Amino acid sequence: MVPEDIRDFFVASAGVAGALIGLLFVAISVSSERLRREEAGGQVHRIRAFAAFTAFTNALAVSLFSLVPGEKIGPTSVSVAASGLVFVAAALLSLIRLRLVRWAIIRDALFLVGLAVVFVLQLIEGVGIIADPGNSGDVNTIAILVICCFLVGIIRAWELIGGPSIGFTHEVTALVRSRHPDPEPGDEESLPGSLVSSTTKLARGRRDTGE
Repeated sequence: MVPEDIRDFFVASAGVAGALIGLLFVAISVSSERLRREEAGGQVHRIRAFAAFTAFTNALAVSLFSLVPGEKIGPTSVSVAASGLVFVAAALLSLIRLRLVRWAIIRDALFLVGLAVVFVLQLIEGVGIIADPGNSGDVNTIAILVICCFLVGIIRAWELIGGPSIGFTHEVTALVRSRHPDPEPGDEESLPGSLVSSTTKLARGRRDTGE
């Protein structure tokens, strides 16, 4: 049973989920060329698109069925969480198949693991609601997980369209390189010659002084 004080949240989240899914379709249409690529980069973009769609769809389904009279939120949470876990497993297997060890791939895998944690928690809370329909604590937890799905989906959609990313490690590395620029190739080549010239001048000076 969904408490009355949280029904307004699910009404709002259903509207937000529907709007975000619509915007995701626009982002997919804009990035259609990147999604059609056959190389590894295209597969990564497809995983990001489907991850965002899965997160938004999960939030939409849970929000809508929580508004239907009766005990609908528990079975819905379990079913969409189970389907989400199937997607996460398939996506992780796809990343393993690519055999690419890059920070971007590792970050995508970490996002998928985080999404899997959200689905597992939702599955557990859904089972708890089915066992005890009057437990409002499980409903509140599912509401928080819906928010988590929104955040994950927005981040995945942002990366899908190629939004700028400012990483802490990247910025620190760039700052260090700007303070310690690499020597120019010409400077490196002229260094041995200057040392030889200095040594020659020193030897001549010693001969002149009779040392």
